[in-house]
Amino acid sequence: MKQAVLGFIAIVAGLFLSVARADVLVLVHGYLGSAQSWDASGITAELERHGWQRAGLFITGPAGTRLMPSPGNTGDQKYYTVDLPSAAPVLIQAFHLRQILQSIGTLHANESISIAGHSAGGVVARVALVRGDIKNIKSLITIASPHLGTGRAEQALDATDIPFPLSMVTDFFGGATYDTVMRSRSLFVDLVRQRPGSLLYWLNTQPHPDIEYFSVVRGQPAIISGDYIVPGYSQDMNNVPVLQGRSSLIRVNNSNHGLNMLDGSVIASVLAGMI
Repeated sequence: MKQAVLGFIAIVAGLFLSVARADVLVLVHGYLGSAQSWDASGITAELERHGWQRAGLFITGPAGTRLMPSPGNTGDQKYYTVDLPSAAPVLIQAFHLRQILQSIGTLHANESISIAGHSAGGVVARVALVRGDIKNIKSLITIASPHLGTGRAEQALDATDIPFPLSMVTDFFGGATYDTVMRSRSLFVDLVRQRPGSLLYWLNTQPHPDIEYFSVVRGQPAIISGDYIVPGYSQDMNNVPVLQGRSSLIRVNNSNHGLNMLDGSVIASVLAGMI
């Protein structure tokens, strides 16, 4: 296992004039995120600063998946963003992502594909990969992903596990946040801390493709404890039994769970072979 400890200055320094090792990058957002999350955080701007071109946006919906291409889809280094139903169960999101990856594999048959997934998006990407039928995948980068689950998912389930008739009161007075959490219960079930019978327990015993893995782990200096959503040990794919020793560990001095521009520098570094 390769390990890197990165601070803001260390990540930004030395990235110029690098040559990327991947041809196509797919950015997979997390829970309550969207393709816009990568733009709003400054990550896509950072990638473009290092020579990556926007290739298009894949949108999922009741009618299936459709591509909105961008002019950069013929560049040497290109990236796609995706819009997945982020509150849906992991298997549903992974189904859509597999279709997207298969489409990209057809569009760029002779090019390697790397995936960067944030939070639950990293788990969705792993499920899509272990279910097979995807060609040309070279690497998976996960950022603050709950590979072994998170107690926050259990707290959300407990907060909405209200018996009838009290549930009628909360349904009426709960507000938008409560409604969102209620719609997300199936996803939270998938992201509880792994135990026999859970989706993560199944996923973490499945054979994974022979590709490069990179775990971006959030935390404070000296003690990398994770962030307020996902503990550090759960963010590290080396703690997944079938991936032990196979993931490069990238520790980042950041206790926030959301995406930020620094993540763009990390992704650019990984794809340039600097980590």
